[in-house]
Amino acid sequence: MELSKLAPPRGSRKRRKLLGRGEASGHGKTCCRGGKGQTARSGGTIRSGFEGGQMPIYRRLPKKGFTSLAQVNGSNQYTEITLETLNRFDNGATINVESLKAKGIRVPTRNRAGIKILASGDLTKKLTVQAQAVTAAAKQKIEAAGGSITLIGSKAMAKAAA
Repeated sequence: MELSKLAPPRGSRKRRKLLGRGEASGHGKTCCRGGKGQTARSGGTIRSGFEGGQMPIYRRLPKKGFTSLAQVNGSNQYTEITLETLNRFDNGATINVESLKAKGIRVPTRNRAGIKILASGDLTKKLTVQAQAVTAAAKQKIEAAGGSITLIGSKAMAKAAA
């Protein structure tokens, strides 16, 4: 084997299309670019959605609806904690953000509204719960188990004002 005799495998390399070599070549005159105009020029491209100057469809159709920025970044959403999760704590414990972190339970990030206690599952222990929101069924189950609830944050302010 000699370096001068090395060649790529047959069919692996495609020949470049030769343009502007006369009408008989099939690639003469307009060189496969069609007629005149923007697309016949070098660098001539048309952005997506362009309809040749006609009013584009994204401008013909009406804008509908509204998306709140709070919905997008989740600032009006709570981190939901179930009653079943609260059973991990000892009897008589106080449940708040710090105690949840200590037990390795996910807690609200800075763009969340806080903790909301949901009534999913049964509570078997007497607990003191400090949260931003509690469902009515969860409140009933916590109080039935002998526990108490303290609302903290904006919900508590609204309840105190009412």
